[in-house]
Amino acid sequence: MTDRITIRGLRVFGHHGVHPEERSLGQTFVVDLVVGTDTREAARTDDLAATVDYSSLVDQVVAAVAKDPVNLIETVAQRVADLCLDQPGVSEVEVTVHKPQAPVGVPLDDVAVTIHRSRT
Repeated sequence: MTDRITIRGLRVFGHHGVHPEERSLGQTFVVDLVVGTDTREAARTDDLAATVDYSSLVDQVVAAVAKDPVNLIETVAQRVADLCLDQPGVSEVEVTVHKPQAPVGVPLDDVAVTIHRSRT
């Protein structure tokens, strides 16, 4: 079984979407991450270098979501998953990208895409 580090509710302003107003005005996206890693060495040594530095990871995810607008939140989720899997010690990741202000023409709480990716 893989240990997990969970980050929930990361808010990032971006300009993703298929509609011109989404690209020009932008909106807030919310990202949840569950990163699979082995934390035994970190727990044994109490050493940050032996685990995923989630503070650094958050900074990288914010930059990845905020840059280079794309049409789909599926693309944003894959971008974040690839970034996470590039981190040393990360074996798998679950990424959810929420788009709570999605322009669908009716009131709603949220639209989200969740993907699961692993090194294998």
